[in-house]
Amino acid sequence: MKLAIITGASSGIGEATAHQLVADGYKVVLVARSKPKLKEIAAKIGNGALVESCDASDGNAVLAMAERVRQEHGIPEVIVNSAGAGEWKRIEDTTPTEAVEMMKAPYFAAFNVTHAFMQKMIELHRGVIIHVGSPVSIFTWPSCTGYAAARWALRGLHESLCDDLQGTGVYSCHVIFGQVSSSYFDHNPNTEKKLPGISKTVRIISPEQCAKVISRAASRPRRQYIYPFMLRIFYWNHMIFPWLTRWLLRRTGAKR
Repeated sequence: MKLAIITGASSGIGEATAHQLVADGYKVVLVARSKPKLKEIAAKIGNGALVESCDASDGNAVLAMAERVRQEHGIPEVIVNSAGAGEWKRIEDTTPTEAVEMMKAPYFAAFNVTHAFMQKMIELHRGVIIHVGSPVSIFTWPSCTGYAAARWALRGLHESLCDDLQGTGVYSCHVIFGQVSSSYFDHNPNTEKKLPGISKTVRIISPEQCAKVISRAASRPRRQYIYPFMLRIFYWNHMIFPWLTRWLLRRTGAKR
């Protein structure tokens, strides 16, 4: 069976992707900090789901996890970096400790897991690294400075990998979703009201819909997937008229 690694697999997009990839025929290693939650999810999925409790932002812990996976299950063909956290705040309201925590996931988590498996994937000339990003990594809006910086770091990792992986048979893919009906806004109750008003024109999608896009990226990798369609319209508009996108987001974004 093909092997996949999913970080942030204890909820939301990561959990939904685990279900989807097992249905696609993968053996999936679920990675997150909460072992009880991972075991609960693995029990629901059944055969094909494996549990590796690990803080992906801890580089040494990831190296140890990767060694166990290689010894017991082999080299993954797909890595899904979906671990992410962070509240939307202005820089004056964000402590340095909070800024570091936001960089841990998604950026350092993605860096550590990708680093741990990359050499072997290159040697085998196959594999797809999928980074679950955010629209804020392309166009920013008010009141989410630390969050945005962490997502730009993840996008920078992806873009650099695209250059390094040319001709290796390994691909990096950045998937960008609009608002997702996950528990994120429940855990960060002050965040949803900071969404730009223009975001209401983009339909809310489910983690399961995101998982189907990630499944498509795993089998047909390309540099970037943006979903849903209206979000792609904003992206294309930003490429042609960046000033207009910035104006709209600032005009409809959070105010002091």
